[in-house]
Amino acid sequence: MIRYHLSYTNPLTHYLDITLTIAENTAQEVYLQLPAWRPGRYELQHFAQKLKAVTASANGQSINIDKVTKDCWLIEANGAETLEVKYSFYARQMDGGGSWLDEEQLYLNPINCLMTVEAREHEPYLVTLAVPETWQIACGLPEIQKHTLQAANFDELVDSPFIASASLQKQTYEVDGIPFHVWIQGNCQPDWEKIKQNFAAFTKEQLEVFSDFPVKEYHYLNQILPYRTYHGVEHNNSTVITLGPGELLMAPSLYKEFLGVSSHELFHTWNIKKIRPAEMLPYNFAQENYFKTGYVAEGITTYYGDYMLARAGVFTTEEYFAELNTTLQRYFADYSRNNLSVADSSFDLWLDGYKAGAPDRKVSIYIKGALTALLLDLQLRQQTNHSASLDTVMRLLWERFGKTGKGYTEADYAQLVDEVAGISFASYFEDYINGTAAIEHALDKALYFVGCTLKETENLILNEGKYGFKVTSEGAAKVTAVAPGSSASKALSIDDELVALNERKIENNLQHLLALQPEQVELILFREKQLRSIKLQPNGEKYYSKYTIEKRADATAKQKQNFKLWLKQEF
Repeated sequence: MIRYHLSYTNPLTHYLDITLTIAENTAQEVYLQLPAWRPGRYELQHFAQKLKAVTASANGQSINIDKVTKDCWLIEANGAETLEVKYSFYARQMDGGGSWLDEEQLYLNPINCLMTVEAREHEPYLVTLAVPETWQIACGLPEIQKHTLQAANFDELVDSPFIASASLQKQTYEVDGIPFHVWIQGNCQPDWEKIKQNFAAFTKEQLEVFSDFPVKEYHYLNQILPYRTYHGVEHNNSTVITLGPGELLMAPSLYKEFLGVSSHELFHTWNIKKIRPAEMLPYNFAQENYFKTGYVAEGITTYYGDYMLARAGVFTTEEYFAELNTTLQRYFADYSRNNLSVADSSFDLWLDGYKAGAPDRKVSIYIKGALTALLLDLQLRQQTNHSASLDTVMRLLWERFGKTGKGYTEADYAQLVDEVAGISFASYFEDYINGTAAIEHALDKALYFVGCTLKETENLILNEGKYGFKVTSEGAAKVTAVAPGSSASKALSIDDELVALNERKIENNLQHLLALQPEQVELILFREKQLRSIKLQPNGEKYYSKYTIEKRADATAKQKQNFKLWLKQEF
């Protein structure tokens, strides 16, 4: 068995001391591998940069340990039966995928800092915590004795974050006899009855999609923080969610986000933790695991996160449409949709998928993935007259791939969609998944089936809609985006700092000055610290349009019935 002992001397330094004990060793050379990334965020994060003072010993004597790659170490064991490795880890990243140590808690994502012994990943792993006796542990792993956790193997270990603290709150609800534990760490006043009622409603709706649940129990590990934040990460039988500010937890604006991220992460228990791309079975934590089906893993989950809340009656139709409309605004906020498909953007997650990157280069697999999931769901419902839907696809993915532990490929998914539809959906994949065709017409047509429409509205912010450029909303008017082909694209650059318009100083009055409808716009600006003067002339085109999903006033009785079958709410 492989054992870890976690302790600390001064929590305010945020350094966690880790002792790794390797028993029953027979190898002359032992390789230790620290993960370079974590499931749920498909980019290299190089956790090794937070480790210090890695040493090894055997029989009370120091032995040689060398770093052979950025996150792999070689121990000259010389057949010693028991090896001990010590190092410290800097735990000061408070988000859903990080770790944190202070005087009030130890929050750990083991994948950040626990090394595996190569060739022994399938053995049991034991973790003991040297924390105050009064502290509880919130974790999906069994606590076999006080402050001791056990994992069946390394994959289970690093997929099981925990919070150890004296101030944890916990409530449990059950659906179909399955316990769901809601843990809260942080200063807030949760309305537990409302939380349990709403969580039980969307949990029940998700269970109805798949018919059963992959694990025996589930843990929501919530870090409720005193500042604005929002993040969630899925795990085998748990999720970590960071949300704040805590005093607003039950306020409508933040509670809506609490529900949304919780529903999203629960859906991941099936979709990605069990229904997994073939390229990720098994995970290779030492390097990139390239895959093109992020639109399934994250896009479909993003769609279902809020959709389940509406179907469960937790969100009203108006609240659900507000979330859909936010997704639409994010999708149409730039022109990347014309340049890289959602499948290729999935592959490029490992390159720059979690940062802005070069303007207009790639789409978000979460945003476009959600919209293409909505489109597919409605098209399947129309094609089959509601006898099948995206629910059917997900249930079959679960039965054929999730339950069996077999990874699915792009071809598997496309073939399954065709099977459910009863016809070929090749054009859907060619146009909207592997291609960059405009989605507006197809989405509007699909929404018509349920009595709704995709409405385009002119952007009334004149610098955006008429001239084709965006600026910061606070402070200096800095250019943040430029629409390709617009008049601004020939005169303005990202980060230009606008100073004056037609000899008037710009100070939160750009819209007002443009509303005067000058025949010609002369802008004085700083570009790379140098003063420039440029002229803008609108070309008659419209940019950065606003899109919303709305009910049609002329919806027929049949369309209203279709709406109810889709959303489980009256039109």
